[in-house]
Amino acid sequence: MAAAEIDSVEKIAALVPHLLDIPQKNIWINYDELADVLYVNFKKPSHADDSDMTDDDVIIRYEKGQVVGMTFLNASKRKSHRTNIN
Repeated sequence: MAAAEIDSVEKIAALVPHLLDIPQKNIWINYDELADVLYVNFKKPSHADDSDMTDDDVIIRYEKGQVVGMTFLNASKRKSHRTNIN
């Protein structure tokens, strides 16, 4: 395995404890590099009927009051950034 692949595996492995700690057990992730937007979905298909924007440009999407996804704007600038949810 190449060094870059090992680095990727290690970064993803570091996420495991965090992913296991959230209530959603199905997660789909898509990054649009051109728009610099990271989409995280907990339900497929989801049909959001409401959303909230946090102070740091995260859109939380809801369907019937349940969180079905989050959209992180300016994703590449968040490498060491924590989101504050109100």
